[in-house]
Amino acid sequence: MSQPTPAQPWGAPAPAPAAPHPAPAPGAAPQAGPAPHPHPHPHPAPPGPPAPADPSARLSARGLVKRFGPTTALAGVDLDVAPGESVAVMGPSGSGKSTLLHCLAGILVPDTGSVALSGRPLQDLDERQRSLVRRRQYGFVFQFGQLLAELPAIENVALAPMLLGTSRKEATDLAGRWLASLGLAGMEQRRPGELSGGQAQRVAVARALITGPEVVFADEPTGALDQATGQDVMRILTETTRLAGASLVVVTHDAGVAAWCDRRVEVRDGRVVADVRRGAAA
Repeated sequence: MSQPTPAQPWGAPAPAPAAPHPAPAPGAAPQAGPAPHPHPHPHPAPPGPPAPADPSARLSARGLVKRFGPTTALAGVDLDVAPGESVAVMGPSGSGKSTLLHCLAGILVPDTGSVALSGRPLQDLDERQRSLVRRRQYGFVFQFGQLLAELPAIENVALAPMLLGTSRKEATDLAGRWLASLGLAGMEQRRPGELSGGQAQRVAVARALITGPEVVFADEPTGALDQATGQDVMRILTETTRLAGASLVVVTHDAGVAAWCDRRVEVRDGRVVADVRRGAAA
């Protein structure tokens, strides 16, 4: 399989507190306290000190806290992802897993804490610089592909390197090699509406990897597919990212999807509650 072009250099240009309960009347029986707040908890206990950073990590997060109004989505998350490693982030709706992905990817800035890519901090970058990181060092695969409906498959894939300054001919040639390596030879001129769900996600995988990213983020990449097709897409996604030397972070609620990854990280109420390597006892 043709290897993607190497990543370009880093940073190159191109609410009010609740009212107290009234005191009970003298001699009155004690009353039950308020019912627990529904998940997610709006005021979790303060996070402990961040764990020491792993200097060998490709992607590292320490003490991530993110709040939306009174709700705490992340409550002190530490996470390391090694080069070439695949990590599945699992949790129920509202657990904070998507917020974690968005902070790792530089889409959201955490309120406190830090994210580093190959030892280089993201939190000090402005939005334009973070956008360059997302174009050059990161790749993305979304639940519904997010392909441009008016463009054929080969142009959907070639667009990413063209935005980084690669010539149209070189980008198209590279896109064709990526599509062929993923079993889509002969389908280069088909538009997304002319592809099956699995084929469209293969195009999305090629688009994510063509620029040679350091990390690929996949947000529910099989959520719109049947089980058999989803398993095939996960096989391709994990194999191709590993061969390309990229790390992979997958957000999913499906244990069958998570089983394809090297590690499973479980998030509840904005905290990591389990971190299990494949083959290890839970």
